[in-house]
Amino acid sequence: MKIELRPINEENFRPVVGLDVGPGQNTFVATNVFSIAESKVSPYLEPRAVYADDELVGFTLYGRDPETGKYWIVRLMVDAAHQGKGYGRAAVLALIEELRAKQECGEIFLSLVPGNAAAEGVYQSIGFARTGEIEHGEIVMRYVF
Repeated sequence: MKIELRPINEENFRPVVGLDVGPGQNTFVATNVFSIAESKVSPYLEPRAVYADDELVGFTLYGRDPETGKYWIVRLMVDAAHQGKGYGRAAVLALIEELRAKQECGEIFLSLVPGNAAAEGVYQSIGFARTGEIEHGEIVMRYVF
């Protein structure tokens, strides 16, 4: 499986906005349209469509916080129709590789809503670990290169 993180553009905007998480998961992640809007008012955030073998399967938002200098995976979602196929894990690995190429990036942070055991399990299996911090009610995790 080949995972690509592609910029949001006129061609894929509507399909990306149309992606949706599974039932009961909407409390774990903001909508893609909200995330894309957030990237317009916080230009350091980079929205990307997640493609697996040229098929749109998900969305991510990441960037370097200008105040702290920390790199964050702010959002990651896989469409309900594509969950359970390893795309979330593959997307995180693709993000890690993209950020690893940035000389000043030695670690990556993310946060997740308490109770999102599936996401936490994926992140832990990749090497993210809880920091012990809670930010905006969410559990903070860190990956160190």
